[in-house]
Amino acid sequence: MTARFDVAIIGLGAMGSAAAAHLAARGVSVIGFDAYYPAHGLGSSHGDSRLIRLGYFEDPSYVPLLQRAYANWRAMESRLREDILTITGVLQIGLPDSKIVSGTRKSSEMHGLASETIDAKALRARHPAFAIDDNEIAVLDPQGGYLRPEAAVMGYVKLAATDGAALHFGEKVTAIHPEADGISIETVTGRYSAGKVIVATGSWITDLVPDLAGKAVPIKQVVAWYQPKDGFITTPQRMPAFIRDEGDNGSYFGFPAIGVDGIKVGRHAHFMEPIDPHAPNPPVNERDTDLLDAFVRHRLPTAAGRRVRATTCRYTMLPSEDFLIDLLPSDPRIVVASPCSGHGFKFTSVVGEILADLALDGGTQLPIDAFSFAAMDRFIAAKGASADLENPTL
Repeated sequence: MTARFDVAIIGLGAMGSAAAAHLAARGVSVIGFDAYYPAHGLGSSHGDSRLIRLGYFEDPSYVPLLQRAYANWRAMESRLREDILTITGVLQIGLPDSKIVSGTRKSSEMHGLASETIDAKALRARHPAFAIDDNEIAVLDPQGGYLRPEAAVMGYVKLAATDGAALHFGEKVTAIHPEADGISIETVTGRYSAGKVIVATGSWITDLVPDLAGKAVPIKQVVAWYQPKDGFITTPQRMPAFIRDEGDNGSYFGFPAIGVDGIKVGRHAHFMEPIDPHAPNPPVNERDTDLLDAFVRHRLPTAAGRRVRATTCRYTMLPSEDFLIDLLPSDPRIVVASPCSGHGFKFTSVVGEILADLALDGGTQLPIDAFSFAAMDRFIAAKGASADLENPTL
């Protein structure tokens, strides 16, 4: 007899594990599947740290979701009795009219968020880790900081299991079959049935949602860690996490020395290099490290010294670089979550709630209209299939 569940979740990375925890907490029967094991290195939820910030330069409409995300992260921490979110402040650095700086100020003003504008002279005095040009400024988001991604995923897995979810790791889903009385889920070892299905498989999303072929594109992302030259100025108490607008040279992000490997730095979307999600992550090469080494020499000259390691992870980019969180148009019993486009981890705690709402109620009170299939299709129609990704988000 085929086992039957209220909701099945395919993919137990950040978004899938959060959805499992939210659903299990509501008392419904949940089963989750992942081809690998928690917090593995072939997704987008590893690497020690992820930025979180409230003054969202990408679009002020994200701010209400972030406010809910902060509340959900704190509730999760309280239940786990573990620290997941650490406040360091986040500096957005660049020219006053740059997208990151101007967008952060606009978002903060619109929502009445605390922020502070710091000129170049004051920044050098307060945060000597950073090199800044005389005509640049920084906007401090005092509520920004970083999340621990591996701890977050493992925490949601623990909560989901505690509340009764059945979690099958190392069991790959090979197909889903809509049927009259539910959705049949076929795996490498068995067959299951559920009333609703959430597909949150990251870079493998097109395997089960072919509608996203050519739209959800996995790319290579590289980050590197550097031992600080001055351990005093690179502590989280003295060096906020940061985002830096380098204009035509892209956008960079980084973290203070929060672990033994030191400062972490990356360029958002790196070289926008597509990868095969079914192959191992491509290795870090000299071109990758040359890019990051040059940035560190230029922008963190007194702080970061020898590079100690570098690693590859994955972004799954959508044409507009917004999220996709919606019911599948051809079958609303299937919920599709491809929310990240390289800037989604901070929303994990609220996306899990949204996915639970969609699976159980077919809708949510939280503002996600901009993250629909229809919105994505409108963007593609307006911009063309090769949408402009020259102004990346973080």
